[in-house]
Amino acid sequence: MLEIKNLSVEREGKKILEKINLNLEKGKIYVLMGRNGSGKSTLANAIMGNPKYHVTEGKIYFKNKDIIPMPVSERAKIGIFMSFQAPNEVPGVPTSAFLRQAYNSVAEKKVSFFEFQKLVEKESKSLNMKKEFLSRHINDGLSGGEKKKSEILQAIVLKPRFAIFDEIDSGLDADSMKAVSRQIKKLAGKDTTILMITHYKKILDYLKPDAVFVMDKGKIILHGGKDLIDKIDRKGYRWIKRH
Repeated sequence: MLEIKNLSVEREGKKILEKINLNLEKGKIYVLMGRNGSGKSTLANAIMGNPKYHVTEGKIYFKNKDIIPMPVSERAKIGIFMSFQAPNEVPGVPTSAFLRQAYNSVAEKKVSFFEFQKLVEKESKSLNMKKEFLSRHINDGLSGGEKKKSEILQAIVLKPRFAIFDEIDSGLDADSMKAVSRQIKKLAGKDTTILMITHYKKILDYLKPDAVFVMDKGKIILHGGKDLIDKIDRKGYRWIKRH
């Protein structure tokens, strides 16, 4: 689904990532962990095409096509999605109107207002979100947890083929974490590849990821499975030999 070869990235002339190699298969859930500042969010932004991050070397292939020349909008249209650690508030733009416009920009067949409203109300209910949430402006006045559920709702509606969730579990209470986990697992079950960036084990207990990668100083230094998650949860990162 998505393959990264020898990827090096810098921002404002400072190298952040160095020769990253990853091969992420369709329908699987992957986890990216590491200390703060290790390069996790930089990798996410590079995949999504954020112009602030400059690829100096390497390739990113999505469905065997090099996407590095593509702007963010084109990457979104071919099925790449990214949630944000701290979603911005957008006063003046109702959530439902934004979602419908985003849906119609990537869907093969456009839907009417009433068809879309029915769809989005059903999906928001699965996240235990109140109906009036859809008429509120994007993230305006929402709590941290509500903003994260709004990001998940976007992913559910847009049905991406590759989804990056950057600390989506931050700010979620226990019930919300279960609801969000169910939807992420459902996306993966429909052949969407998931890349989770997180510091916490709890959501991973629900998701049961297929593989875990650990970053440090802009490099992938370890990979493994549940045992690696458990060890990091118990001991942190001090036991890992820094390169």
